[in-house]
Amino acid sequence: MKKKENARYHVLSVRVSREERETIEKISKEVNMKVSDLMREALQDMVPWQSAP
Repeated sequence: MKKKENARYHVLSVRVSREERETIEKISKEVNMKVSDLMREALQDMVPWQSAP
């Protein structure tokens, strides 16, 4: 079996309200993205990643 170059092996679980879940799912459908991809992108937008010096 071939390994993916950017494979993700860790799972992060987060509790959200029904309203928050509905909002996330609605946005996910509107932008045609999987929820996990949407959340990764949102995290990247919110957290200032530092590049190597």
